[in-house]
Amino acid sequence: MTAKRHRKIQNTSRFADLKKFVFIVYMPNVSLEKIVEHCDKILRTTEIKDFDGAVNGLQMENSGTVTKIAATVDASLATVKLAFEAKADLLIVHHGLFWNVRQPWTGKNYELFRLLIENNLAVYSSHLPLDFHPKLGNDAILCAALGLKNLKLFLLKDGQHYGLQSQTKISRSVLETKLHRLTGEKPSLIPGGKEICQRIGVITGGAGDFLQKAASEGVDTFVTGEGPHWTYAMAEELGMNVIYGGHYATETFGVKALAAHLSKKFRVPWEFLDHPTGL
Repeated sequence: MTAKRHRKIQNTSRFADLKKFVFIVYMPNVSLEKIVEHCDKILRTTEIKDFDGAVNGLQMENSGTVTKIAATVDASLATVKLAFEAKADLLIVHHGLFWNVRQPWTGKNYELFRLLIENNLAVYSSHLPLDFHPKLGNDAILCAALGLKNLKLFLLKDGQHYGLQSQTKISRSVLETKLHRLTGEKPSLIPGGKEICQRIGVITGGAGDFLQKAASEGVDTFVTGEGPHWTYAMAEELGMNVIYGGHYATETFGVKALAAHLSKKFRVPWEFLDHPTGL
């Protein structure tokens, strides 16, 4: 009886060791370099011109491997802390670390970079390259989610199209309600045009300054994230509807889509880190 029980315990112990071994073998461990190369290729990172300071691409290295991806809109001390808590080693962001000059490396700047290094967290940022992507981009996903069809490129500036436009018939109140449901944030409406929208231009983020340019391209309704105070009077004078859905709220789509795409391709888990600004 004692011998049989001993053999059973030994077998159980071997099974436990095997399970531990299998777990270690199949734990995701992907080359950071391969992920970065793939992102740069599909997003055309080196081809698309961006604002000064955007620094698209890999902004912070880690030890060279990725086991979990986190995605968020803004790279900041707060979101880096969230990524650390999520046990991620790659953070995908839309607004990167270097929009403003980060020097000297003291105070909060020091704390931010210390956290990145000590927690082996890489940061990949994609601003306009992600906005412009025909499938993973903020504009494309938002238009699809709003049910806008017959999409064409919109707002040509410096040789690049910054958004998409749709020829369709929808009331501005329905469009506003749809946007509210999608983002969870109540949009701000400037009812400068007709109730029925027939040509809608969409640029996520902070494109309110492009209002005059948008009007010159023939749209009667402009959907974007945010804009300055003076655009209210301008929209009325131009006879345009403007719907501000929130800068943050309209730009959560791209980083989620990119992280999900990378998760599927490289078989690593991902998580969205929600840190809304209300702006």
